[in-house]
Amino acid sequence: MDKEVENFIEKESRRQLEGLELIPSENYTSQDVMDAMGSILTNKYSEGYPKKRYYGGNEFIDDIEILAQMRAKKLFGVSHANVQPYSGSPANLAVYLATCDPGETIMGLNLPDGGHLTHGWKVSATAIFYKSIPYHVKDNGRIDFDEIWRLAKENKPKLIWSGATAYSYKYDYKTFGEIADSVGAYHAADIAHVAGLIAAGVHPSPVDYAHIITTTTHKTLRGPRGGIIMVTEKGLHKDPELADKIDKAVFPGLQGGPHDHQTAAIAIALKEASTESFKKYGQQIVKNAQSLAKILQNGGIKLIGSGTENHLLLLDLVPILGVGGGVFAQDALETAGITANKNTIPKEPGSPFYPSGIRMGTPAITTRGMKERDMKLIGCWIIKALNVVKKYRLPQEKTERQEYITKARKEISQNTELLNIKGEIKSFALKYPVPGITKKEII
Repeated sequence: MDKEVENFIEKESRRQLEGLELIPSENYTSQDVMDAMGSILTNKYSEGYPKKRYYGGNEFIDDIEILAQMRAKKLFGVSHANVQPYSGSPANLAVYLATCDPGETIMGLNLPDGGHLTHGWKVSATAIFYKSIPYHVKDNGRIDFDEIWRLAKENKPKLIWSGATAYSYKYDYKTFGEIADSVGAYHAADIAHVAGLIAAGVHPSPVDYAHIITTTTHKTLRGPRGGIIMVTEKGLHKDPELADKIDKAVFPGLQGGPHDHQTAAIAIALKEASTESFKKYGQQIVKNAQSLAKILQNGGIKLIGSGTENHLLLLDLVPILGVGGGVFAQDALETAGITANKNTIPKEPGSPFYPSGIRMGTPAITTRGMKERDMKLIGCWIIKALNVVKKYRLPQEKTERQEYITKARKEISQNTELLNIKGEIKSFALKYPVPGITKKEII
């Protein structure tokens, strides 16, 4: 009926099928997950929790939510799971509400150092309503634990976050747990980026060292867009009422009725993540990321940490594009058919608006079936695309930037070499399926 929306969906389907998705926080869900998301479950309202609803007619919805809870607890080895958060940010905010009073001190990784907005960045509600003490990474991009020890002892935070959005190392949850224990703080591990890797057994789990674990469900876990909050045995030992506090923070503290279609889709994703094939998938994500890292380094691209230990690569473009070069790099890659995102680097010489790096990862292309041999091709295309825009430099004078970027963006979008790469990538990408999209539907 609605040809306008249908047209936009068709265009987006074509973009996904013909290009390469390298944003590390994006992935493709299975057809089963999409079927649940588009099911009649979207019709139901289910305010409350299973067996304790404020609406009638929830007997089967209760079964679905209980199933999702059980699967989350089994997959991650935790004592309690709340699957109602609408996404990761509301899940994290619920942790604050459950553990802290307004004005109390919290600690999280500084956003420009690779942290998350909800870990206490200055413009977030998590810094407006709580006293945020950010910690940082070293020049090599690794967490500065000496600083965290010092800041924790000086400020006695109520809550300490581990986890990040642009961190290419494995997380040392044990040390975070020791620091939190030393000052009596809650340790909340945000595993949004690595949840699927943990489920696959290729990344350490925080279960023994954290009191609370939060995650989104749509990144490496390959589910719908949603969130989960989990409470560990360690968390219940610290506070036997912690699980109840988390549940009350989600509802009625922050949310109304859960999205039942989302809950069902999460349950399906958790079942998929418990399979042997998913373990192989998680292993391949890391293999692909490390293979891509080597190709880029051999091509003269500087990587933070000189590689990766997970699914994510952070490119330092200062040597080839100067300060703020991430702006031109993102545009060049997009014109060439590669989706990545500009990102700050450790000790960022520019700003979050004009960062000097590019963040990319391998979850989505691995879902499509690409392997190490394919990373060689992809790496070469990335190197070529970045070299095309070497002539551009972000003006030091702020008043000149917008005009310069607008002109550069137009030139980049029309660059013949980049458009030729896009054609090569299209031919390559069409060999690999995207769940839920068939070439017949859009050609």
